[in-house]
Amino acid sequence: MRINLTQHIAGEDQFCTEPKDKKLVQAMLTFNDIPSPQDIIKSARNLAAIASDEGATEAMIGGAPFLMPRLERELRSLGILPLYAFSKREAVEDPKTGVKTSVFKHVGFIPGMI
Repeated sequence: MRINLTQHIAGEDQFCTEPKDKKLVQAMLTFNDIPSPQDIIKSARNLAAIASDEGATEAMIGGAPFLMPRLERELRSLGILPLYAFSKREAVEDPKTGVKTSVFKHVGFIPGMI
């Protein structure tokens, strides 16, 4: 089972389960002040524990760049594969208005710590 440990709701094409307490996960991914190393470790451990408690074997991760290496490490220590989503930007034109917008299309995952 793949769990979504990001701020956002996963797209249908990402095949992720949202954590039972999404707001808690979002809070752990949010830093309003410069975090101490202990704050980073605590958030990473708590996020990894949530994934483990919910039975995840994979976790889609993303957020503060300074948190991701530690989160990858904590997930791997629990046997959970950390994954980053990979998307391509595509231009889509509205046939009625002719207005072009960019949309991001999920195309796969890249494992962390390659």
